[in-house]
This record gives sequence, structure tokens and C-alpha cells, in this order.
Amino acid sequence: MIRRIAILCLLFVLPAVGQTTLNGAGATFPYPMYSKWFSEYHKAHPEVQINYQSIGSGGGIRQVLAGTVDFGASDGPMTDEQLSQSKVKILHVPTVMGAVVPAYNIPGVTGEVKFTPEALAGIFLGKITNWSDPAITGANPGVKFPSQPIVVLHRSDGSGTTFIFTDYLSKVSTEWQSGPGKGTSVKWPVGLGGKGNEGVAGMIRQMSGGIGYIELIYAVQNKIPYGIVKNASGNFVKASLDSVTEAAASAKSMPADFRVSITNAPGKDAYPISSFTWLLVPVQSKDAAKGRILADFLTWMLDQGETMTAGLTYAPLPKSVAEKVRAAIKQVH
Repeated sequence: MIRRIAILCLLFVLPAVGQTTLNGAGATFPYPMYSKWFSEYHKAHPEVQINYQSIGSGGGIRQVLAGTVDFGASDGPMTDEQLSQSKVKILHVPTVMGAVVPAYNIPGVTGEVKFTPEALAGIFLGKITNWSDPAITGANPGVKFPSQPIVVLHRSDGSGTTFIFTDYLSKVSTEWQSGPGKGTSVKWPVGLGGKGNEGVAGMIRQMSGGIGYIELIYAVQNKIPYGIVKNASGNFVKASLDSVTEAAASAKSMPADFRVSITNAPGKDAYPISSFTWLLVPVQSKDAAKGRILADFLTWMLDQGETMTAGLTYAPLPKSVAEKVRAAIKQVH
């Protein structure tokens, strides 16, 4: 009897034979999608656990360069300088497409507010400071805005969502381009910072008069109203699967390294603050077994993961891009 108890105790204490854990870190923009994928992949492959820390794109880039994770994740592509710091080749693997939306908390206004590029740049430059400003009211006839100060909210951490938003502002505003510019971190002219999409979403909900930029799923899940944005064709477009897909379809051809911007795309129905998001995958893993698993996961992502995107308001990769990704991930080992 004692021997049987001892054996049972050992079974509970010993780890599962052949269990492999992959560790990743980075972007908060695709975190809801990645959580779903990693959970579903684990169900299909119980011997594999994929842990992911949603710490922001800047952190993901730093950790993959330091070799402290098996893969990183970013919504802003790594620069040539950053790639040159890596001891091994790093692939940018596009995973899904998403939208960054201007989300707000305006007392008495619950409907969809229309934003021109000029208004968004003016608000985040600190030049448009009240919700009753003609730059806002002029695009929204019939909407009664309060005479209330605007509270600008932005990310405090290194963020791919910031990269997408500032990449867009740099394309539509010469003043923004020559001032704060684009990047995962910029010197904000005005506003309060929050950590992660989660942090900024929470601040918008709490702060009367607040406006911030967050990934679409965070606005939807937190029931925060978000605006319609005037695109490069002069049309006001709401963020959706179709309008993000249109942005990708109307952008120029995909470069071989997948580092592409689709903000302010020319399509008639394109949502202008759209972007791919990437996994940052070392071509050669320190552990060959992990490399094989990572390659298998990426193939699974293309075959099965992409079918799960709509439920979380992400757009799947266009077929032409998915096929290029399929060819590229053959390098991973």
C-alpha cells in the first residue's frame, strides 16, 4: 500500500515526459488573437505549451534581440539597425491585420464621431483642446458636443500600436512628421500615458473628455465608443474586417521581408489606420526541437489559426500574403 502511494506521489510530482515550453513576448495589439491561438494549439498538441507576455512591441523587440525569448512580436517592423544587432537572421512573419481606432469618452455623446486627419493630428499635437472646436463639430453636423477640455491619452510603453498611429499621423500631417514623428515611442506634445492597450482603454473609460488610440478589439470588448476616420480617398470609414482587408488590398505589393506599412492606404473603402502585425522569429533556434515546433505552429497558424480571426475582429492574411509566408517559414529550424 505504501509503495502504491509513493508511485502515485511521483506521478503528480514528475513533469510530463516530452513537454516543451516556448516563450514569447511583445505586442499587446494582437494579444487576444495570440491567446486564442496558443490555447487552441496546446489542445491539439498537449505536449507543447506556448507562453506569451503582452509587454508591448518595444519589449518584444528588445527580448528577441537579447535572446531571452524564443520569439518576439511587434506591430511596428524592426529597423535595419535593430536587425543588424541580432546574431541570427530574424524573420518578420505577418500573422493578422488589425485596426487602431480613436476611442473616446465624451459626456452626452454616445454615437460614432467623425474625425478628419487634421482633427486627429491637431488633438494629439495639443492644438485642438476642446470638444466644441469647429475642427471637430464641423465634421459632425447634428451632434451636440460639450464645451469640455479634451484629455489626450497615449501609451507610456514602447508600443507597436503607437508606431501604427504615429506612422499614420506622419503621413497626414507635415507638422507631426517634422515634430514627434513615427516610432514605437515618441515625445508626446501633450497627454497622459497608460501601459498597454489595456491600460489606455481603462483610462479612456475613467476619464471624462478623454480620447486615446487603441486596437479595435479593446474598444469592442470594453464597450468604448470609437470614431470613423476620413481616409485618403476622402471617405469616412469605420474600422471593420472589410475595411482593414481593403487597406491591405489597395496597398503596394508586399516586400520580400514583409516589412510594409498600410496606413492611409488609397482604397475607397480602406480604413486608414490599419496594419499588419508580425511575429519576430529567429530562423535558427538555440534548441532544434523548439525550432521544429515553432515552424509547425506557424504552419498550423496559416492552416487553422487564420480561420479564427473574425471572432476577435482581426482580418486574416490575404491569400497571396499567406502563401508567401508559407514559403518563408520553411527557413525556420
